[in-house]
Amino acid sequence: MTRRLPSSLLATVLACSAASAVERINHAGRILGPVPSVTTPILFNTAAADAVVAAMQILPRDSAWNEDVSGLPLAANSAAMIAMIRNDVYAGSHADRRRLVVFKEMNYVLVPDAQARVDIDFTDYPDESDDLKTGSTHLGWWPIPGNLPVETWPSETSGVTLSAWQRDTAGGDRHSITVMPGSGWIWETWQTLLTSGTPAWRASNGAKFPLTSNTPRPAGWTSGDAAGLPMFPALVRYDEVQRGAIEHAMRIVVKRSRQAYIYPASHQAGSTTDPDVPAMGQRLRLKATFAIPASWSAAERAIAAALKTYGAIVADNGGFFSISICPDDRWPSGAFSHLATGAGSDYLDINNFEVVQATGASAGPRSPGAPTAAAGVDQSVTIAAGAALVGSATGSGLTVRWSAYAGAPGTVTFGDATALATTAMFSAIGTYTLRLAVSDGVHTPAYDAVVVTVAVGTNPLPVLNAITPDGRNQNGGAFVLTLTGTNFVPATVVHWTGRVDLVPSGGSAISLTCTVPAGYLAISGMVGISVSNPGPGGGTSAEQQLQIVAGGTVPQAGTGAGGGGGCGFGAVVALVGLAGTLAARRCR
Repeated sequence: MTRRLPSSLLATVLACSAASAVERINHAGRILGPVPSVTTPILFNTAAADAVVAAMQILPRDSAWNEDVSGLPLAANSAAMIAMIRNDVYAGSHADRRRLVVFKEMNYVLVPDAQARVDIDFTDYPDESDDLKTGSTHLGWWPIPGNLPVETWPSETSGVTLSAWQRDTAGGDRHSITVMPGSGWIWETWQTLLTSGTPAWRASNGAKFPLTSNTPRPAGWTSGDAAGLPMFPALVRYDEVQRGAIEHAMRIVVKRSRQAYIYPASHQAGSTTDPDVPAMGQRLRLKATFAIPASWSAAERAIAAALKTYGAIVADNGGFFSISICPDDRWPSGAFSHLATGAGSDYLDINNFEVVQATGASAGPRSPGAPTAAAGVDQSVTIAAGAALVGSATGSGLTVRWSAYAGAPGTVTFGDATALATTAMFSAIGTYTLRLAVSDGVHTPAYDAVVVTVAVGTNPLPVLNAITPDGRNQNGGAFVLTLTGTNFVPATVVHWTGRVDLVPSGGSAISLTCTVPAGYLAISGMVGISVSNPGPGGGTSAEQQLQIVAGGTVPQAGTGAGGGGGCGFGAVVALVGLAGTLAARRCR
Protein backbone atom coordinates (compact mmCIF):
# COMPACT_ATOMS: atom_id res chain seq x y z
CA MET A 1 0.00 0.00 0.00
CA THR A 2 1.29 3.46 -0.83
CA ARG A 3 1.39 6.35 1.60
CA ARG A 4 -0.34 9.61 0.75
CA LEU A 5 1.62 12.58 2.01
CA PRO A 6 -0.16 15.68 3.30
CA SER A 7 -1.67 18.16 0.89
CA SER A 8 0.39 21.23 -0.03
CA LEU A 9 3.55 19.26 0.55
CA LEU A 10 6.95 20.76 0.05
CA ALA A 11 9.16 18.01 1.39
CA THR A 12 12.91 18.16 1.14
CA VAL A 13 15.33 15.88 2.90
CA LEU A 14 19.01 16.63 2.35
CA ALA A 15 21.66 13.95 2.82
CA CYS A 16 24.76 16.08 2.30
CA SER A 17 26.09 18.86 0.18
CA ALA A 18 26.87 16.53 -2.78
CA ALA A 19 24.42 16.44 -5.69
CA SER A 20 23.60 13.58 -8.03
CA ALA A 21 22.71 13.91 -11.68
CA VAL A 22 19.03 13.51 -12.47
CA GLU A 23 18.39 10.36 -14.49
CA ARG A 24 16.67 10.55 -17.89
CA ILE A 25 13.45 8.72 -17.08
CA ASN A 26 10.49 8.85 -19.40
CA HIS A 27 6.80 9.34 -18.64
CA ALA A 28 6.34 5.59 -18.09
CA GLY A 29 9.17 5.36 -15.56
CA ARG A 30 11.68 3.75 -17.93
CA ILE A 31 15.30 4.88 -17.66
CA LEU A 32 16.33 6.06 -21.10
CA GLY A 33 20.06 6.53 -21.03
CA PRO A 34 21.88 8.71 -23.57
CA VAL A 35 20.46 8.98 -27.09
CA PRO A 36 22.87 7.45 -29.62
CA SER A 37 24.18 9.98 -32.10
CA VAL A 38 22.63 9.94 -35.58
CA THR A 39 25.32 10.75 -38.12
CA THR A 40 23.75 9.25 -41.22
CA PRO A 41 20.14 8.42 -42.21
CA ILE A 42 18.90 5.29 -40.41
CA LEU A 43 15.91 3.29 -41.62
CA PHE A 44 13.27 2.28 -39.09
CA ASN A 45 13.62 -1.49 -39.55
CA THR A 46 17.14 -1.76 -38.14
CA ALA A 47 18.75 -2.39 -34.77
CA ALA A 48 20.44 1.01 -35.04
CA ALA A 49 17.07 2.75 -35.29
CA ASP A 50 15.74 0.66 -32.40
CA ALA A 51 18.57 1.89 -30.17
CA VAL A 52 17.90 5.53 -31.00
CA VAL A 53 14.12 5.59 -30.58
CA ALA A 54 14.32 3.45 -27.42
CA ALA A 55 16.42 6.20 -25.80
CA MET A 56 14.16 9.06 -26.92
CA GLN A 57 11.48 10.85 -24.94
CA ILE A 58 9.06 11.05 -27.87
CA LEU A 59 7.06 14.24 -27.24
CA PRO A 60 6.95 15.77 -23.74
CA ARG A 61 6.21 13.59 -20.74
CA ASP A 62 2.83 15.32 -20.36
CA SER A 63 1.87 15.06 -24.04
CA ALA A 64 -1.63 13.83 -24.83
CA TRP A 65 0.02 10.89 -26.60
CA ASN A 66 1.84 9.95 -23.38
CA GLU A 67 -1.07 10.57 -21.02
CA ASP A 68 -2.36 7.75 -18.82
CA VAL A 69 -6.12 7.82 -19.41
CA SER A 70 -6.96 4.65 -17.50
CA GLY A 71 -8.62 6.68 -14.74
CA LEU A 72 -10.46 9.28 -16.81
CA PRO A 73 -14.28 9.33 -16.58
CA LEU A 74 -16.44 8.16 -19.46
CA ALA A 75 -18.03 10.55 -21.89
CA ALA A 76 -21.76 10.81 -21.23
CA ASN A 77 -22.57 9.37 -24.66
CA SER A 78 -19.81 6.75 -24.69
CA ALA A 79 -22.12 3.79 -25.33
CA ALA A 80 -23.96 5.59 -28.12
CA MET A 81 -20.72 6.65 -29.82
CA ILE A 82 -19.22 3.15 -29.68
CA ALA A 83 -22.43 1.74 -31.15
CA MET A 84 -22.24 4.31 -33.95
CA ILE A 85 -18.60 3.50 -34.73
CA ARG A 86 -19.40 -0.21 -34.83
CA ASN A 87 -22.46 0.24 -37.02
CA ASP A 88 -20.62 2.53 -39.44
CA VAL A 89 -17.88 0.00 -40.26
CA TYR A 90 -20.46 -2.79 -40.51
CA ALA A 91 -22.19 -0.82 -43.28
CA GLY A 92 -24.96 -3.40 -43.53
CA SER A 93 -22.80 -6.36 -44.53
CA HIS A 94 -19.21 -6.20 -43.25
CA ALA A 95 -19.47 -8.22 -40.04
CA ASP A 96 -15.71 -8.83 -40.10
CA ARG A 97 -15.08 -5.09 -39.65
CA ARG A 98 -16.79 -4.75 -36.28
CA ARG A 99 -13.47 -5.36 -34.60
CA LEU A 100 -10.08 -3.75 -34.16
CA VAL A 101 -7.62 -4.50 -36.95
CA VAL A 102 -4.00 -3.47 -37.38
CA PHE A 103 -2.48 -2.31 -40.65
CA LYS A 104 1.23 -2.24 -41.41
CA GLU A 105 1.41 1.29 -42.72
CA MET A 106 3.67 4.13 -41.62
CA ASN A 107 7.45 3.85 -41.48
CA TYR A 108 10.14 6.44 -40.74
CA VAL A 109 13.77 7.40 -41.19
CA LEU A 110 16.07 9.03 -38.63
CA VAL A 111 18.32 11.80 -39.93
CA PRO A 112 21.22 13.85 -38.52
CA ASP A 113 20.92 17.54 -37.80
CA ALA A 114 23.17 18.19 -40.81
CA GLN A 115 20.88 16.36 -43.23
CA ALA A 116 20.92 18.17 -46.58
CA ARG A 117 17.77 20.07 -47.50
CA VAL A 118 16.00 19.54 -50.79
CA ASP A 119 13.00 21.05 -52.55
CA ILE A 120 9.62 19.34 -52.28
CA ASP A 121 6.52 20.54 -54.09
CA PHE A 122 3.34 20.67 -51.95
CA THR A 123 0.59 20.30 -54.50
CA ASP A 124 -2.71 20.32 -52.58
CA TYR A 125 -2.30 22.14 -49.26
CA PRO A 126 0.76 24.37 -49.57
CA ASP A 127 -0.93 27.02 -47.44
CA GLU A 128 -1.12 24.48 -44.59
CA SER A 129 2.47 23.26 -45.00
CA ASP A 130 5.61 24.07 -43.02
CA ASP A 131 9.21 25.03 -43.82
CA LEU A 132 8.42 26.59 -47.17
CA LYS A 133 11.35 27.81 -49.17
CA THR A 134 11.96 31.53 -48.86
CA GLY A 135 9.99 33.36 -51.54
CA SER A 136 7.89 30.35 -52.53
CA THR A 137 4.21 29.66 -51.88
CA HIS A 138 4.37 25.91 -52.50
CA LEU A 139 7.96 24.62 -52.35
CA GLY A 140 9.16 23.14 -49.11
CA TRP A 141 12.83 23.11 -48.02
CA TRP A 142 13.02 19.77 -46.24
CA PRO A 143 15.69 17.40 -44.86
CA ILE A 144 14.80 14.47 -47.12
CA PRO A 145 17.39 11.67 -47.39
CA GLY A 146 17.77 9.49 -50.44
CA ASN A 147 16.44 6.48 -48.50
CA LEU A 148 13.19 8.14 -47.40
CA PRO A 149 10.74 5.24 -46.92
CA VAL A 150 7.18 5.58 -48.13
CA GLU A 151 4.16 3.99 -46.43
CA THR A 152 3.84 0.16 -46.36
CA TRP A 153 7.44 -0.51 -47.45
CA PRO A 154 8.93 -3.08 -47.10
CA SER A 155 6.65 -5.70 -45.51
CA GLU A 156 3.58 -4.89 -47.63
CA THR A 157 5.18 -4.15 -50.99
CA SER A 158 5.90 -7.68 -52.20
CA GLY A 159 9.65 -7.34 -52.56
CA VAL A 160 9.62 -4.02 -54.41
CA THR A 161 12.84 -2.11 -53.77
CA LEU A 162 12.74 1.14 -51.83
CA SER A 163 13.87 3.20 -54.82
CA ALA A 164 11.11 1.67 -56.96
CA TRP A 165 8.49 2.18 -54.27
CA GLN A 166 9.42 5.84 -53.88
CA ARG A 167 8.33 6.27 -57.52
CA ASP A 168 5.32 3.93 -57.48
CA THR A 169 2.09 5.54 -58.71
CA ALA A 170 -0.33 2.72 -57.93
CA GLY A 171 -2.12 4.79 -55.28
CA GLY A 172 -2.57 4.71 -51.53
CA ASP A 173 -1.96 7.38 -48.91
CA ARG A 174 1.83 7.15 -49.27
CA HIS A 175 2.74 8.84 -46.00
CA SER A 176 6.37 9.58 -45.17
CA ILE A 177 7.98 10.44 -41.82
CA THR A 178 11.41 11.97 -41.19
CA VAL A 179 12.65 12.29 -37.60
CA MET A 180 15.61 14.41 -36.45
CA PRO A 181 16.34 13.26 -32.87
CA GLY A 182 19.22 15.68 -32.32
CA SER A 183 17.39 18.98 -32.78
CA GLY A 184 14.01 17.43 -31.98
CA TRP A 185 11.76 17.64 -35.05
CA ILE A 186 9.40 15.45 -37.05
CA TRP A 187 8.52 16.08 -40.72
CA GLU A 188 5.52 14.23 -42.19
CA THR A 189 3.87 14.16 -45.62
CA TRP A 190 1.20 12.25 -47.51
CA GLN A 191 0.78 11.41 -51.19
CA THR A 192 4.57 11.38 -51.27
CA LEU A 193 6.20 10.64 -54.63
CA LEU A 194 9.67 10.80 -56.13
CA THR A 195 9.45 11.97 -59.74
CA SER A 196 11.81 12.71 -62.59
CA GLY A 197 10.76 16.36 -62.59
CA THR A 198 12.07 19.43 -60.82
CA PRO A 199 11.79 19.35 -57.90
CA ALA A 200 12.02 15.58 -57.72
CA TRP A 201 9.89 15.18 -54.59
CA ARG A 202 6.25 16.13 -54.28
CA ALA A 203 3.47 15.59 -51.73
CA SER A 204 -0.01 16.88 -50.96
CA ASN A 205 1.23 18.78 -47.93
CA GLY A 206 3.96 18.79 -45.32
CA ALA A 207 3.65 19.14 -41.54
CA LYS A 208 6.48 19.76 -39.07
CA PHE A 209 6.12 18.90 -35.37
CA PRO A 210 8.43 19.58 -32.40
CA LEU A 211 9.49 16.55 -30.37
CA THR A 212 9.92 18.68 -27.24
CA SER A 213 6.70 20.70 -27.22
CA ASN A 214 2.95 20.14 -27.05
CA THR A 215 2.33 22.98 -29.50
CA PRO A 216 -0.40 21.84 -31.94
CA ARG A 217 -0.81 22.77 -35.58
CA PRO A 218 -2.49 26.14 -36.23
CA ALA A 219 -6.25 25.83 -35.77
CA GLY A 220 -7.85 24.39 -38.88
CA TRP A 221 -4.61 23.06 -40.39
CA THR A 222 -4.34 19.48 -41.58
CA SER A 223 -1.27 17.24 -41.58
CA GLY A 224 -0.48 13.79 -42.89
CA ASP A 225 -3.47 12.76 -40.79
CA ALA A 226 -6.90 14.31 -41.23
CA ALA A 227 -6.88 15.36 -37.58
CA GLY A 228 -3.76 17.53 -37.99
CA LEU A 229 -1.90 15.20 -35.61
CA PRO A 230 1.60 13.75 -35.88
CA MET A 231 1.79 10.08 -36.84
CA PHE A 232 5.25 9.14 -35.57
CA PRO A 233 4.38 9.21 -31.82
CA ALA A 234 1.37 6.95 -32.44
CA LEU A 235 3.03 4.10 -34.33
CA VAL A 236 3.44 0.64 -32.84
CA ARG A 237 7.17 0.01 -33.31
CA TYR A 238 9.21 -3.17 -33.28
CA ASP A 239 11.58 -2.00 -30.52
CA GLU A 240 8.84 -1.29 -27.99
CA VAL A 241 7.05 -4.57 -28.61
CA GLN A 242 10.37 -6.34 -28.06
CA ARG A 243 10.58 -4.61 -24.66
CA GLY A 244 7.06 -5.83 -23.91
CA ALA A 245 5.44 -2.43 -23.37
CA ILE A 246 3.96 0.24 -25.65
CA GLU A 247 4.18 3.55 -23.82
CA HIS A 248 1.84 5.80 -25.79
CA ALA A 249 -1.59 6.17 -27.34
CA MET A 250 -2.24 4.91 -30.86
CA ARG A 251 -3.82 6.62 -33.85
CA ILE A 252 -7.17 5.06 -34.62
CA VAL A 253 -9.24 5.30 -37.80
CA VAL A 254 -13.05 5.37 -37.89
CA LYS A 255 -15.39 5.12 -40.84
CA ARG A 256 -17.09 8.45 -40.23
CA SER A 257 -16.30 11.51 -38.13
CA ARG A 258 -18.25 14.62 -37.24
CA GLN A 259 -17.48 18.15 -38.26
CA ALA A 260 -15.45 19.03 -35.18
CA TYR A 261 -12.05 18.50 -33.60
CA ILE A 262 -10.95 18.41 -29.97
CA TYR A 263 -7.53 18.66 -28.36
CA PRO A 264 -4.96 17.61 -29.42
CA ALA A 265 -6.40 17.63 -32.98
CA SER A 266 -6.36 20.80 -35.10
CA HIS A 267 -8.45 19.80 -38.14
CA GLN A 268 -11.74 18.07 -38.92
CA ALA A 269 -12.78 15.97 -41.90
CA GLY A 270 -16.35 15.23 -40.88
CA SER A 271 -19.55 14.57 -42.75
CA THR A 272 -22.12 15.13 -40.00
CA THR A 273 -22.86 17.16 -36.88
CA ASP A 274 -24.32 14.17 -35.02
CA PRO A 275 -22.83 14.31 -31.48
CA ASP A 276 -22.74 10.51 -31.33
CA VAL A 277 -20.24 10.40 -34.21
CA PRO A 278 -16.65 10.84 -33.00
CA ALA A 279 -14.74 14.04 -33.63
CA MET A 280 -11.13 14.16 -34.71
CA GLY A 281 -9.09 13.94 -31.52
CA GLN A 282 -11.74 11.85 -29.73
CA ARG A 283 -10.16 9.64 -27.05
CA LEU A 284 -11.08 5.95 -26.90
CA ARG A 285 -9.95 3.38 -24.35
CA LEU A 286 -10.07 -0.39 -24.15
CA LYS A 287 -12.23 -1.41 -21.20
CA ALA A 288 -10.33 -2.47 -18.10
CA THR A 289 -12.64 -5.47 -17.83
CA PHE A 290 -11.52 -6.88 -21.18
CA ALA A 291 -9.65 -10.12 -20.49
CA ILE A 292 -6.69 -10.26 -22.87
CA PRO A 293 -6.77 -13.78 -24.36
CA ALA A 294 -3.87 -16.10 -23.51
CA SER A 295 -3.87 -17.16 -27.17
CA TRP A 296 -2.73 -13.71 -28.30
CA SER A 297 0.87 -13.02 -29.30
CA ALA A 298 3.17 -10.87 -27.18
CA ALA A 299 2.70 -8.03 -29.68
CA GLU A 300 -1.08 -8.25 -29.47
CA ARG A 301 -1.00 -8.34 -25.68
CA ALA A 302 1.24 -5.27 -25.62
CA ILE A 303 -1.20 -3.41 -27.87
CA ALA A 304 -4.17 -4.33 -25.67
CA ALA A 305 -2.37 -3.27 -22.48
CA ALA A 306 -1.44 0.10 -24.01
CA LEU A 307 -5.01 0.65 -25.19
CA LYS A 308 -6.15 0.23 -21.59
CA THR A 309 -3.56 2.67 -20.26
CA TYR A 310 -3.06 5.26 -23.01
CA GLY A 311 -6.01 4.58 -25.29
CA ALA A 312 -6.28 5.69 -28.90
CA ILE A 313 -6.94 9.05 -30.55
CA VAL A 314 -9.22 9.38 -33.59
CA ALA A 315 -6.90 10.61 -36.33
CA ASP A 316 -8.44 9.79 -39.72
CA ASN A 317 -11.38 8.35 -41.65
CA GLY A 318 -11.29 4.97 -43.35
CA GLY A 319 -13.15 1.78 -44.00
CA PHE A 320 -11.96 -0.05 -40.86
CA PHE A 321 -11.65 0.46 -37.12
CA SER A 322 -7.88 0.26 -37.27
CA ILE A 323 -4.55 1.25 -35.75
CA SER A 324 -1.20 1.62 -37.51
CA ILE A 325 1.94 -0.41 -36.92
CA CYS A 326 5.25 -0.08 -38.68
CA PRO A 327 5.60 -2.27 -41.80
CA ASP A 328 8.71 -3.83 -40.27
CA ASP A 329 9.96 -6.97 -42.00
CA ARG A 330 11.13 -8.30 -38.63
CA TRP A 331 7.61 -8.97 -37.29
CA PRO A 332 7.14 -12.73 -36.78
CA SER A 333 4.58 -14.48 -38.93
CA GLY A 334 1.15 -14.37 -37.30
CA ALA A 335 2.14 -11.71 -34.78
CA PHE A 336 -1.15 -9.85 -35.39
CA SER A 337 -3.43 -12.64 -36.57
CA HIS A 338 -6.00 -11.96 -33.83
CA LEU A 339 -6.22 -8.29 -34.79
CA ALA A 340 -7.34 -8.94 -38.34
CA THR A 341 -10.58 -9.30 -40.25
CA GLY A 342 -10.00 -13.04 -40.55
CA ALA A 343 -9.49 -13.63 -36.82
CA GLY A 344 -11.48 -16.37 -35.11
CA SER A 345 -13.54 -16.10 -31.95
CA ASP A 346 -10.81 -14.36 -29.93
CA TYR A 347 -10.81 -11.10 -31.90
CA LEU A 348 -11.24 -7.66 -30.30
CA ASP A 349 -14.80 -6.45 -30.84
CA ILE A 350 -15.43 -2.71 -30.94
CA ASN A 351 -17.92 -3.18 -28.08
CA ASN A 352 -14.91 -3.63 -25.78
CA PHE A 353 -14.01 0.04 -26.21
CA GLU A 354 -15.34 3.14 -24.49
CA VAL A 355 -15.03 6.90 -24.99
CA VAL A 356 -13.44 8.98 -22.23
CA GLN A 357 -13.62 12.65 -21.33
CA ALA A 358 -10.29 13.80 -22.71
CA THR A 359 -8.27 16.54 -21.00
CA GLY A 360 -7.58 19.86 -22.70
CA ALA A 361 -4.42 21.73 -23.60
CA SER A 362 -3.92 23.09 -20.07
CA ALA A 363 -5.74 20.40 -18.08
CA GLY A 364 -4.83 17.06 -16.56
CA PRO A 365 -1.08 16.42 -16.79
CA ARG A 366 -0.56 19.75 -18.55
CA SER A 367 -2.08 21.80 -15.71
CA PRO A 368 0.16 23.77 -13.33
CA GLY A 369 1.63 22.16 -10.24
CA ALA A 370 3.26 18.99 -11.56
CA PRO A 371 5.24 17.12 -8.89
CA THR A 372 9.01 16.78 -8.87
CA ALA A 373 11.24 14.08 -7.42
CA ALA A 374 14.91 13.69 -6.51
CA ALA A 375 16.27 10.36 -5.29
CA GLY A 376 19.43 11.71 -3.64
CA VAL A 377 23.09 11.00 -4.19
CA ASP A 378 24.57 7.79 -5.56
CA GLN A 379 26.04 5.58 -2.84
CA SER A 380 28.57 2.82 -2.17
CA VAL A 381 27.60 0.66 0.81
CA THR A 382 28.27 -2.72 2.36
CA ILE A 383 25.74 -5.50 2.02
CA ALA A 384 25.39 -5.73 5.80
CA ALA A 385 24.85 -2.02 6.32
CA GLY A 386 22.45 -1.39 3.45
CA ALA A 387 21.62 2.10 2.22
CA ALA A 388 19.95 5.09 3.80
CA LEU A 389 17.75 6.64 1.11
CA VAL A 390 17.01 10.32 1.36
CA GLY A 391 14.60 11.46 -1.32
CA SER A 392 12.87 14.77 -1.87
CA ALA A 393 9.68 15.84 -3.61
CA THR A 394 7.48 18.84 -4.29
CA GLY A 395 3.78 18.86 -5.02
CA SER A 396 0.40 18.41 -3.35
CA GLY A 397 -1.31 15.23 -2.15
CA LEU A 398 1.64 13.08 -3.12
CA THR A 399 1.99 9.31 -3.21
CA VAL A 400 5.55 8.02 -2.94
CA ARG A 401 6.95 4.68 -4.05
CA TRP A 402 10.51 3.33 -4.06
CA SER A 403 11.26 0.29 -6.23
CA ALA A 404 14.24 -1.62 -7.58
CA TYR A 405 14.72 -1.08 -11.30
CA ALA A 406 14.75 -4.12 -13.56
CA GLY A 407 18.03 -5.98 -13.89
CA ALA A 408 19.11 -5.79 -10.26
CA PRO A 409 21.59 -8.47 -9.14
CA GLY A 410 19.39 -9.40 -6.19
CA THR A 411 16.29 -8.47 -4.24
CA VAL A 412 15.83 -5.20 -2.34
CA THR A 413 13.93 -4.85 0.93
CA PHE A 414 12.83 -1.32 1.77
CA GLY A 415 12.19 -0.21 5.34
CA ASP A 416 9.17 1.71 4.06
CA ALA A 417 8.85 1.96 0.29
CA THR A 418 6.22 4.70 0.70
CA ALA A 419 8.44 7.14 2.62
CA LEU A 420 10.79 9.66 1.06
CA ALA A 421 13.46 8.81 3.64
CA THR A 422 13.88 5.10 4.24
CA THR A 423 16.38 2.25 4.15
CA ALA A 424 17.21 -0.44 1.62
CA MET A 425 18.75 -3.84 2.32
CA PHE A 426 20.19 -6.01 -0.45
CA SER A 427 20.35 -9.78 -0.94
CA ALA A 428 23.49 -9.77 -3.09
CA ILE A 429 26.45 -7.59 -3.93
CA GLY A 430 26.42 -5.61 -7.18
CA THR A 431 25.01 -2.40 -8.60
CA TYR A 432 21.37 -1.51 -8.02
CA THR A 433 19.27 1.28 -9.48
CA LEU A 434 16.55 2.35 -7.06
CA ARG A 435 13.75 4.41 -8.57
CA LEU A 436 11.69 6.99 -6.73
CA ALA A 437 8.21 7.66 -8.15
CA VAL A 438 6.10 10.58 -6.96
CA SER A 439 2.50 10.96 -8.11
CA ASP A 440 -0.42 13.24 -7.34
CA GLY A 441 -3.06 11.38 -9.35
CA VAL A 442 -3.43 14.20 -11.89
CA HIS A 443 -0.07 14.87 -13.51
CA THR A 444 2.45 12.56 -15.09
CA PRO A 445 4.37 10.96 -12.21
CA ALA A 446 7.81 12.40 -11.44
CA TYR A 447 10.70 9.96 -11.35
CA ASP A 448 14.33 9.93 -10.31
CA ALA A 449 16.78 7.18 -9.49
CA VAL A 450 19.83 6.61 -7.31
CA VAL A 451 22.55 4.09 -8.07
CA VAL A 452 23.72 2.04 -5.09
CA THR A 453 26.88 -0.04 -5.38
CA VAL A 454 26.83 -2.85 -2.82
CA ALA A 455 30.07 -4.51 -1.74
CA VAL A 456 30.87 -7.15 0.88
CA GLY A 457 32.72 -4.86 3.31
CA THR A 458 32.42 -4.96 7.08
CA ASN A 459 30.25 -3.02 9.49
CA PRO A 460 31.74 -0.99 12.35
CA LEU A 461 31.14 -1.73 16.01
CA PRO A 462 28.45 0.70 17.20
CA VAL A 463 28.97 2.93 20.22
CA LEU A 464 26.01 4.01 22.34
CA ASN A 465 26.82 7.10 24.41
CA ALA A 466 23.46 8.19 25.82
CA ILE A 467 19.71 7.67 25.83
CA THR A 468 17.00 10.25 26.40
CA PRO A 469 14.97 9.93 28.55
CA ASP A 470 16.70 7.56 30.94
CA GLY A 471 13.64 6.98 33.13
CA ARG A 472 9.91 6.29 32.72
CA ASN A 473 6.93 5.50 34.90
CA GLN A 474 5.71 1.94 35.13
CA ASN A 475 2.67 1.34 32.90
CA GLY A 476 3.14 4.69 31.23
CA GLY A 477 2.21 5.18 27.61
CA ALA A 478 4.30 4.69 24.50
CA PHE A 479 7.16 7.16 24.24
CA VAL A 480 10.01 8.24 21.99
CA LEU A 481 13.52 7.18 22.95
CA THR A 482 16.47 9.02 21.44
CA LEU A 483 19.80 7.22 21.23
CA THR A 484 23.05 9.05 20.45
CA GLY A 485 26.43 7.59 19.65
CA THR A 486 28.54 6.68 16.65
CA ASN A 487 28.82 4.06 13.90
CA PHE A 488 25.08 3.51 13.44
CA VAL A 489 24.16 1.97 10.06
CA PRO A 490 20.81 1.48 8.30
CA ALA A 491 20.61 -2.09 9.61
CA THR A 492 21.25 -1.13 13.26
CA VAL A 493 18.71 -2.55 15.71
CA VAL A 494 17.93 -1.50 19.27
CA HIS A 495 17.97 -4.12 22.04
CA TRP A 496 15.66 -3.76 25.03
CA THR A 497 16.38 -6.43 27.63
CA GLY A 498 13.68 -9.09 27.60
CA ARG A 499 11.78 -7.55 24.69
CA VAL A 500 11.64 -7.79 20.91
CA ASP A 501 14.25 -5.65 19.18
CA LEU A 502 13.17 -2.28 17.80
CA VAL A 503 13.91 -2.09 14.06
CA PRO A 504 14.83 1.33 12.64
CA SER A 505 13.37 2.54 9.37
CA GLY A 506 15.74 5.45 8.65
CA GLY A 507 18.38 7.54 10.35
CA SER A 508 21.91 8.78 10.73
CA ALA A 509 25.29 7.54 11.85
CA ILE A 510 25.00 9.34 15.18
CA SER A 511 21.34 9.42 16.20
CA LEU A 512 18.39 7.04 16.37
CA THR A 513 14.86 7.88 17.44
CA CYS A 514 12.66 4.95 18.48
CA THR A 515 9.02 4.73 19.50
CA VAL A 516 8.82 2.36 22.47
CA PRO A 517 5.50 0.51 22.90
CA ALA A 518 3.61 1.00 26.17
CA GLY A 519 3.90 -2.73 26.94
CA TYR A 520 7.64 -2.37 27.42
CA LEU A 521 6.93 -0.42 30.66
CA ALA A 522 4.90 -3.14 32.37
CA ILE A 523 7.61 -4.15 34.87
CA SER A 524 9.51 -1.73 37.10
CA GLY A 525 13.26 -1.83 37.48
CA MET A 526 16.41 -1.13 35.49
CA VAL A 527 16.43 -2.05 31.78
CA GLY A 528 19.56 -2.51 29.69
CA ILE A 529 19.44 -0.86 26.25
CA SER A 530 22.06 -1.43 23.56
CA VAL A 531 22.42 -1.28 19.79
CA SER A 532 23.76 -3.87 17.35
CA ASN A 533 25.16 -3.80 13.83
CA PRO A 534 24.97 -7.01 11.77
CA GLY A 535 27.94 -8.90 10.34
CA PRO A 536 30.27 -9.08 8.68
CA GLY A 537 32.01 -7.06 11.35
CA GLY A 538 29.48 -5.20 13.45
CA GLY A 539 28.67 -6.25 17.01
CA THR A 540 26.78 -4.96 20.02
CA SER A 541 27.47 -1.80 21.99
CA ALA A 542 27.75 -1.45 25.73
CA GLU A 543 24.45 -0.92 27.50
CA GLN A 544 22.86 2.22 28.78
CA GLN A 545 20.39 1.92 31.65
CA LEU A 546 16.79 3.11 31.72
CA GLN A 547 14.84 3.04 34.99
CA ILE A 548 11.16 2.06 35.01
CA VAL A 549 9.81 3.58 38.23
CA ALA A 550 6.78 2.33 40.15
CA GLY A 551 4.52 5.00 41.60
CA GLY A 552 4.63 7.61 38.85
CA THR A 553 7.50 9.85 39.99
CA VAL A 554 9.29 10.33 36.67
CA PRO A 555 8.17 13.38 34.60
CA GLN A 556 6.49 12.14 31.44
CA ALA A 557 7.55 14.83 29.00
CA GLY A 558 8.45 13.84 25.46
CA THR A 559 5.63 11.36 24.84
CA GLY A 560 4.33 10.81 21.33
CA ALA A 561 5.94 10.90 17.94
CA GLY A 562 8.72 13.44 17.63
CA GLY A 563 9.23 13.83 21.41
CA GLY A 564 12.30 12.99 23.45
CA GLY A 565 14.51 15.08 21.21
CA GLY A 566 13.77 12.98 18.10
CA CYS A 567 12.37 14.12 14.77
CA GLY A 568 10.53 10.97 13.71
CA PHE A 569 10.08 10.15 10.04
CA GLY A 570 6.30 9.81 10.46
CA ALA A 571 6.38 13.51 9.57
CA VAL A 572 8.18 15.03 6.61
CA VAL A 573 11.40 16.70 7.76
CA ALA A 574 13.84 19.14 6.29
CA LEU A 575 17.42 19.10 7.46
CA VAL A 576 19.36 22.00 6.05
CA GLY A 577 23.03 22.78 6.60
CA LEU A 578 23.98 19.57 8.38
CA ALA A 579 27.18 18.23 6.88
CA GLY A 580 27.56 14.46 7.10
CA THR A 581 24.29 14.03 9.03
CA LEU A 582 21.10 12.36 7.86
CA ALA A 583 17.63 12.69 9.30
CA ALA A 584 17.04 11.24 12.74
CA ARG A 585 15.56 7.80 12.55
CA ARG A 586 12.29 6.53 13.90
CA CYS A 587 12.03 2.85 14.82
CA ARG A 588 8.91 0.84 14.37
